[in-house]
Amino acid sequence: MHSAVAALLRRPDPRTPLAAAQARELLDLAPEHTLDLLAAARLTASATRRQPFTCGIVNAKSGHCPENCAFCAQSARHRTGAPVYPLMETDDMLRHAEALAEAGAARFGIVTSGTALSPAELDRLCASLERLRRSVPLRLCGSLGMLTPEAARRLKEAGLSRFHHNLETAASHFSAICTTHAWADDLATLAAAHDAGLELCCGGIFGLGESLDQRVEFSLTLAELNVDCIPVNFLNPIPGTPLERQPRLTPDEALRTLAVLRLMHPQRDILVCGGRNSTLGEWDSWIFAAGANGLMTGDYLTTPGSPFERDSRMLAALGLRQPRA
Repeated sequence: MHSAVAALLRRPDPRTPLAAAQARELLDLAPEHTLDLLAAARLTASATRRQPFTCGIVNAKSGHCPENCAFCAQSARHRTGAPVYPLMETDDMLRHAEALAEAGAARFGIVTSGTALSPAELDRLCASLERLRRSVPLRLCGSLGMLTPEAARRLKEAGLSRFHHNLETAASHFSAICTTHAWADDLATLAAAHDAGLELCCGGIFGLGESLDQRVEFSLTLAELNVDCIPVNFLNPIPGTPLERQPRLTPDEALRTLAVLRLMHPQRDILVCGGRNSTLGEWDSWIFAAGANGLMTGDYLTTPGSPFERDSRMLAALGLRQPRA
């Protein structure tokens, strides 16, 4: 066993957050040490009693986004063939939410393409949220672009419980991924959501060409922001985007990254989202061995995900959920 991992397993309190220097060393471990690292991450997840949960999303407004995020199929600057449609009607959102509730999900995320909602779209979405919170036993989340303090307040009052807004990558790597808005704009949106009383769901995408040092830098930023949930995505290169030829992370590197995040954030929910299937394939159930406690189920925004029933069987087999009758 590698000495750095052995030291982790000997710690008197596995709930102690991992220091940056230790995290950097662990990210660079050779594949033969991955299983031992996962054991340490799982020990931390067990010690902090992170409860397993699933969530799902609906692509409630798609395409024609003016931002130039290099990974995104919905940017108007990229030719990807992604669907384009306006903000979804409430009845359509409700059908998606009901399917998620039937599948046993805990959270329903409404995702909209674009820099921010227009005033008219915000009005419509707030009305949809008010109906959804009366109709489905799900906690409502939103990934809605930039927020003003007033918009955040209205969303909270309408029934939103958690706001999702990824920083995507480390500040030092951000300009290589997006140049149409500043890193500080994202921080201001997170502050507005927090001040309105919304929980923060904030993470990013790994495999964007960032260095191992930048992965640690990014994780430290999330710790400073004290986010409630860290969604972890692995790049699934989309044809037509600037990153279409970027190689995917190998399964062992993805799991090692996930384990280090758990060790750096012992008290936070860690949710595995996009790229789970394309990066991990048959090893996707190992995310729980790596310390994750959340799983996005169903389809993603413009790519297929994992069917509800398949994920439900996997969770039941791992003892993380009772089998459905």
